[in-house]
Amino acid sequence: MGFPQTRMRRLRATPALRALVAETRVQPGDLIAPLFISEVLSGAGAVIREPIATMPGIDRLSVEAAVEEAAEIARLGIGAVLLFGIPAEKDPEGSGAYDPDGIVQVATRAIKATLPDLTVVCDLCLCEYTDHGHCGVLRRGGDATVTVDNDATLELLARAAIAQAAAGVDIVAPSDMMDGRVGHLRRALDEEGFSATPIMAYSSKFASAFYGPFREAAGSAPSVGDRRGYQLDPANGAEALRESELDMAEGADLLMVKPALAYLDVISAVKARTGMPLVAYSVGGEYAMLKAAAAAGFLDERAAVLETLTAIRRAGADIIITYYAKEAARWL
Repeated sequence: MGFPQTRMRRLRATPALRALVAETRVQPGDLIAPLFISEVLSGAGAVIREPIATMPGIDRLSVEAAVEEAAEIARLGIGAVLLFGIPAEKDPEGSGAYDPDGIVQVATRAIKATLPDLTVVCDLCLCEYTDHGHCGVLRRGGDATVTVDNDATLELLARAAIAQAAAGVDIVAPSDMMDGRVGHLRRALDEEGFSATPIMAYSSKFASAFYGPFREAAGSAPSVGDRRGYQLDPANGAEALRESELDMAEGADLLMVKPALAYLDVISAVKARTGMPLVAYSVGGEYAMLKAAAAAGFLDERAAVLETLTAIRRAGADIIITYYAKEAARWL
């Protein structure tokens, strides 16, 4: 029946009624907090934090500071931490990514020793560890072109995944966008006795302008060329679905869409098509925009952040990686 019998406003009259009929909810346990672990800062064996200019409120951390930060994250009920390593030295093949004593492996062991029940996810890529900033092994052609060697990179990623699993990581998260890497990693992990280690695949990782703050934080901007040869074209939603289906077929346990806000349609489509546990990464550029607008007094930060997270969940994401994890957990 129509108006006046049907009055949609009845269930919007009070905060309690609105909460009772809310279709989408965000809880701290739905969130993952990224952490940047610096090998240089860790040399002194002390709690050291170095602010990241492009992401106010986010720091590069020593291992000791990362343990302290992880303890606060666990206390707030946040679902997991996602570790990114910043090595003291870089080389063409990103050897710090698969060194058993690489910074992420050291940080994982330290966090798990103190907080064994906190879920630790490790980003699995070479870009933070290579001196050229690309996500794999570079091959230079006779005409001065530079490409990433897909299959050679897979071998190094497998070594990194095994090093992370041996350090005690709960989930490995390949973000490189090499073809076939999920199946390759699954086989490598299984052969080394890590068949229970899940893979969170960055399946729909777009070549986005919103990564700028992260690249400053991790020092991972490419020194030559760009990543458009292996990351998804922002124009291609159907291709993102193919990537997700391929990763699912190769054995991924969770899928991801990155970034989040500009790709809500992709989040919705991937969830509808695959039914898989789905992660959305609200990236550094999204965080920086909200921080800048709030600092200028252009919007209510709390309201805008919670609305954004709700929109990402409503689109179909089960889990959200966000630099706002701690603040959002307190607000929630």
